Amino acid sequence: MNTSLPKLLLVTSLVAVTACNTVPATNVHQPMTVRPSARGEGVVANGSIYQPGVSRTLFEDRRARYVGDTMTILISERTSASTESDTNVSRSSSISASVPTISGLPGKSLQGLALSGQSSNSLAGGGDSAANNVFTGNITVTVIEVLPNGNLLVSGEKQVSVGHGTEYIRLSGVVDPYFISTANTISSANVADARIEYKASGAISEAQAMAWLSRFFMSILPF
Repeated sequence: MNTSLPKLLLVTSLVAVTACNTVPATNVHQPMTVRPSARGEGVVANGSIYQPGVSRTLFEDRRARYVGDTMTILISERTSASTESDTNVSRSSSISASVPTISGLPGKSLQGLALSGQSSNSLAGGGDSAANNVFTGNITVTVIEVLPNGNLLVSGEKQVSVGHGTEYIRLSGVVDPYFISTANTISSANVADARIEYKASGAISEAQAMAWLSRFFMSILPF
């Protein structure tokens, strides 16, 4: 009995299942979430209202400032870029020559012969490029590190599954607490080193991607 066919079918099925469940790669800061640190370790609870490990002053709001705290990023990205170029180059040249009157020498058959030549080159080229991108939405991220100067390194991910597809919204960057509003929100324009991603997985996104064999031939074909 030939056992190679069932093995081939099994491998093909595993590859197909893996391809359908592949999570898009990401470039945001890792990890994308972290548990709050226990600030009360080593502090003896005295039973009073004030607890040094988890205290917040009476005038302090609930803005994020510690590892594990969350804040909402208001994504409002709009980019527009365009470029245009125009090139026009021309060049022309001409040359002429004639054989004068010949006397007393051989070659009289060439007498009166005239030669001329002309050449011209021209180059005209132009090009333009334009790009417009709009990305709006909200995502809540987690403080994964407090930098020595007080800035917050944040990172987070939101997954939205609709039918057989999953959308991934990811964001990471450095936030200055000064720009955090009293509602614990901040615009993405005020996030330094921002990495914002919107990716998807599923049948629809796979249908929009070129197959790997086609990409291979596209990379080696000279035309």
